Amino acid sequence: MIKSTLSARPAILFGLFFLSLLWNGCRPEFRSRGISYDYSTMDKETARVHREVETFLYLIDTEKYPINLHPATRIDSIRVDRKNRALTIWLNKEFSFSPFREDNVAALYTELGKTLSDPYKKYSLLMRSMDIPVEQLVPNYYRQTFPTDSARLAVKEKRPAPIVRPAERTGPGKGLYGNNIALWHSHGWYYDQGRDRWMWQRARLFGTVEDLMPGAFTIPYLIPMLEKAGANVFVPRERDINASSVIVDNDTVEQDRPFSYSENRQGRHGSWRTGATPGYGRPAPFLSGTQNPFRLGSWRHTRSDSVKSAWIRWTPSLPDSGYYAVYISYHADSSHVDDARYRVYHAGGHSDFLVNQQIGGGTWIYLGTFKFNAGYNPQNGSVELTNRSARPGRIVSADAVKFGGGMGHIIRNGSSSGRPAYTEGARYWMQAAGFPDSLVYNLNDNQNDYKDDYQGRGEWANYLHGAPAGPNRDRSRGLGIPIDLSLAFHTDAGITRSDTAIGTLLIYSLTGADTLTVFPDGRSRLASRDFSDILQTQVVEDIRALYDPTWPRRSLREAQYSEAYRPNIPAALLELLSHQNWADSRFMLDPRFRFDVSRAIYKAMLRFIASAEQRDYVVAPLPVNHFSARLDEQGNIVLSWQAVVDPLEETAVPTAYRIYTRIDDGGFDDGVISTRPAYTHTNPEKGHIYSFKVCALNEGGESLPSEILSVGLRTEPAPTLLVVNGFDRISGPATLSDRTLSGFDYSSDNGVPDRYDLSFTGEQFDYLRRAPFVSNDRPGHGASYADAETKIIAGNTFDYPYVHGRSIFKAGYNFVSASDEALTSGQIKAGDYPLIDLIMGEEKSTSWPRAEMDTLRGIAFTVFPAAMKRVLRRYLAAGGSLLLSGAYIGSDLFRGHAAYDDALFARDVLKFRWVTGHAARTGRVFSTRAAANLGPPELRYNSGWSDKIYRVEAPDAIRGVNGGQTAWRFAENGFGAGTIYKKDYGVAALTFPLETLVSERQRDKLIKALIDYLLEKE
Repeated sequence: MIKSTLSARPAILFGLFFLSLLWNGCRPEFRSRGISYDYSTMDKETARVHREVETFLYLIDTEKYPINLHPATRIDSIRVDRKNRALTIWLNKEFSFSPFREDNVAALYTELGKTLSDPYKKYSLLMRSMDIPVEQLVPNYYRQTFPTDSARLAVKEKRPAPIVRPAERTGPGKGLYGNNIALWHSHGWYYDQGRDRWMWQRARLFGTVEDLMPGAFTIPYLIPMLEKAGANVFVPRERDINASSVIVDNDTVEQDRPFSYSENRQGRHGSWRTGATPGYGRPAPFLSGTQNPFRLGSWRHTRSDSVKSAWIRWTPSLPDSGYYAVYISYHADSSHVDDARYRVYHAGGHSDFLVNQQIGGGTWIYLGTFKFNAGYNPQNGSVELTNRSARPGRIVSADAVKFGGGMGHIIRNGSSSGRPAYTEGARYWMQAAGFPDSLVYNLNDNQNDYKDDYQGRGEWANYLHGAPAGPNRDRSRGLGIPIDLSLAFHTDAGITRSDTAIGTLLIYSLTGADTLTVFPDGRSRLASRDFSDILQTQVVEDIRALYDPTWPRRSLREAQYSEAYRPNIPAALLELLSHQNWADSRFMLDPRFRFDVSRAIYKAMLRFIASAEQRDYVVAPLPVNHFSARLDEQGNIVLSWQAVVDPLEETAVPTAYRIYTRIDDGGFDDGVISTRPAYTHTNPEKGHIYSFKVCALNEGGESLPSEILSVGLRTEPAPTLLVVNGFDRISGPATLSDRTLSGFDYSSDNGVPDRYDLSFTGEQFDYLRRAPFVSNDRPGHGASYADAETKIIAGNTFDYPYVHGRSIFKAGYNFVSASDEALTSGQIKAGDYPLIDLIMGEEKSTSWPRAEMDTLRGIAFTVFPAAMKRVLRRYLAAGGSLLLSGAYIGSDLFRGHAAYDDALFARDVLKFRWVTGHAARTGRVFSTRAAANLGPPELRYNSGWSDKIYRVEAPDAIRGVNGGQTAWRFAENGFGAGTIYKKDYGVAALTFPLETLVSERQRDKLIKALIDYLLEKE
């Protein structure tokens, strides 16, 4: 088994330094065969056996034996026991850096026995590292014949009710429901006392910085995956990327909105009183020193009741419409209810939660992220707490509610960071969230924020848990939330001069801050090694299967790093890859890689927890595809889709689906369940646009959502048009590489983020491979600008059928929508519709980060695959009309991977010819005489970095042929930006994606004019 999970090392370990660096990390970790041992202290027999064991290790080095060991493995000591015919070999710590399984442990002993001479080969053999028998380095999860080590299992104890759970749903029984995970990503913007400046803790490289990059895995992917599996996830950095924030509190009612906080009761019961201890109080306007905002105000309480007889409502005045995280706070005590009922009123309706107020008090507790409209909206923009409970007569408490992540508001030496809170290090969030300074975030006398930031994270996890696993300075009661594991997610440094990856390193500790080898609850700290091994195995195997068959598995290293040894719960420190290495960065910036790595981490956490709790598990499914939304003859909306098989996980099979609905520009509701891959929304109200997304379900949890499709129904009879979303692409930026230069070419193709990117700092400017690292401010190869690092960069929202459909709807037409897979598979019939609006956005044939995978997995995101060309040929030959827009609809048919048939399809069917790529940069277009009556004479599309719509950085230029006419031109050079054809069928082809027009009014006018033109009968 070990050979299938470990990369083969070079046969000659005296090889080049960088080959050793490739396989083993950012520092040289190789062993010369010339290691000398001091035999003068050994007796003759011990020296003889010692040399034979050296030979054994040498043969492993040269791969004469089918076992992989860390190349720095050596012998510490040997004991020959002739009386008991036993041989014990103590190997150094580096021996333990390899993953062990039952089969390779058996192989070690077998091959060692073959190497030993008589009589030693007949002795009982024992190999130890870190004074642990090698057999004990096999994780419980991978054991089949070895006995389970019960000391590593989760301690069985009565657990409190989950701190937050949906009120109307049951948790996934074979997922992570009831489990609590402490998770943090990288470093963050911090104040450096020595330099008297706010700064990143790492260098800006390849368009990003480590202080943000791991957050691009955790926030969009890993955290939602864990939560959809049922876990409560706690993060010591701000998870909400919204830079706006409003806090509504009983102590500071807004003067202009006197009802922003309101207490209510029914009859004489349910009066609200002030608690005897401090609660949240809003600082004005910043926190300084070690101020704790949760000791600056008060909290309120009342008695629980079997019915709703008292309630409080918090209603913010929000500056903008958008998505806001909602955090609640309260006072916790054993006398309080464990089912406090909160309702969040949002743009999609309302969502109900039960909160265990016996734990987790005096801090911000995350409920979820919801869409809200701007302004003061009690009916769809508020939070309500009631005193209804299954346990009447207990205490229900209430304190402040926070909407949005906001800006950093901690003062250091007279200044705040001036940045959104999500960019800051954990030290500042922990203070703002009410954690005690001396136990958690102020461990260096307020003199070193850098150390406090990484040292405090493990103590924060301890405080969440509380006694007996509380902070190491004082095992206090803490918040009483039973944390099951913690993970520090980082990338590290290191360079190879070849275009090969550094790979994945895991760090754990077998001793805690108290130097003991057991956790405070008595559980063996070998549980941390088990978790680290499972995690590294899952990540490396998935990367090898999907992205790079030679991805290096680096050390499984025992070391006393703060984030590994301070947590009093099973913990691991993940160094996924090297952010300094060009080859690793090609993977790091690809959203597909981020999704799959995040899924691997989620699966590893699930496997570890389930194994430790000795229970079965099921992995949540992948998102569905082949999605379509059409109207039946009765005017009902019929949805259908297909499940996606996960080739890496046999349990990830859907058993049901949840369909979420949005009406017009509201938010999504809480969904309905279907047990089959179809759903009919009956009797939709005319005059509205309905949008849908689907998540697959099983006993392990819920998948991430599908793309969003929309259907619009006019109140009056009208033709129905079909909107097809062919824009599936998500990718990293274009690359350039030769012997002296390498990096990312953002001007050629800045890639497409998956919905958004929070990690972009600015474009790369240093491409010289040999440029040396001098400092974080002068980092050499890969150095990048900082002009975009406080911006959220918009990507593919997978919601463009709504954007296009809204314009179609205003133009007087009904519309339905489908994915391109549903169209090309025949799931939806093109011929049923007089016009197809085909959205191609920035769809473009895209290679994988490692070129070999193009052959193994195929080029992704081709604009016009063979099946699409067949469908469109038939459709247009039958007299249909096509409205086509996409930045690369020309180049993808004429160059690179394109075939001759592609060029014929463009010329003979679509009636255009590709002229050039990179046709424009200013984002301005004007119409020609051929399009004199086709909408506004001048148009503007987005060509810059924006948080609203993706950037069109290098659109194609095309010209009409075979009856096609050039109808639009780019303003800066007159190159063709679109063509029209209207004879036996109709085609309008535009290389500026319609959804990127910055003016909705312009888009509405243009789409209406194009539809009317294409559907006009000769």
